[in-house]
Amino acid sequence: MSAQFQYVEGQARPGFAALLAGYEADGRAAVAQCAPRLDVPYGTQPRQTLDLFTATGPARGALLYLHAGYWQSRDKALFRFLAPGLAALGLHVALANYPLCPSVTLDALTEAVREAVPAVLRETGGALPLVVAGHSAGAHLAVELALTDWPARGLPASPIAAVIALSGIYELTPLVDTTLNANLRLDAAAAARCSPVRRVCGGLPPALFAVGGDETPAFLAQNRDMHAAWQAAGNAGTCLAPDGDDHFSLLRTWISPDAALHRHTRALVERACPAR
Repeated sequence: MSAQFQYVEGQARPGFAALLAGYEADGRAAVAQCAPRLDVPYGTQPRQTLDLFTATGPARGALLYLHAGYWQSRDKALFRFLAPGLAALGLHVALANYPLCPSVTLDALTEAVREAVPAVLRETGGALPLVVAGHSAGAHLAVELALTDWPARGLPASPIAAVIALSGIYELTPLVDTTLNANLRLDAAAAARCSPVRRVCGGLPPALFAVGGDETPAFLAQNRDMHAAWQAAGNAGTCLAPDGDDHFSLLRTWISPDAALHRHTRALVERACPAR
C-alpha cells in the first residue's frame, strides 16, 4: 500500500463527520459546564493561544493537550470535549492552538509550541507536574516537547512528568511523497530532522503510546516503533492498540472511565503526579 493510502485515504472512515459533530456539541457543553478561560495568549503569533480548564477537586498536576490536523489544520475548540474527563483526574487542562503549515515551517511550528510549556506552568501556579499529551500531529509535538533541552531554554530542569501520545506520526519521511506535503513542504533532510523517533535518548519521562487498532498498518507501526525506541533508550513506556478504534474514535475511548486506555492514563497520572 502506498504512503498516500496509509496516511490519507486509508485513515478516513464514513462516520467521521458525525463523530466530529458530536465532539463539537460536547465541547460546547464542556465550556458551559466548566467556564474555562478561552484563547489565553502564550506567544505573539495569533494562533498561540490556550483554553484553560480547572481541575475537578484538588489539583495534582497540569496537562497540555496538542490537537490533530497534520500540522496544517483543525483547532483546539474541536477537542474541548476532552477537558472534563481529564480534569476529573485532578489535572488543570490546557488545550493549545499553534501556528499551522504552510504559514510556518514545521521546525518553526515546533518551536512555537515550546512556548506553551512555560506559559502553562505560569497559568497553573508553577509547582505542579506537567503531562504533555497529543493526538496525531499533536502526539508528534508532545514527544518533541519531552525531547526538548529545557535548561537551555531557561528552566532549571525538564518540567514534563509524563507523555501521552495518541495515534502519532514520529517518522516523517513517508509523508514527503503524499499530498500532505503540499503544505508541509518537507524535503528528505527536513523530514529526518523533524522525526523524533530518531532522537530518543535516556532520562525521558514515562510515556503511554496508543493507536486505534483499526487504523492503517503504517499508524500501527509508527506507534510500535516509537514505543520500542522509548524503551530501548531505557525509558518507561506502555504501548496500546484498542480493538475497534479508528483515528478519531480513539479519543472517546481515552476519556471513557471503563476503557483500558483510560485506566492506563489514570495510572500514569497517579504515578507522575502524586496527590498533594
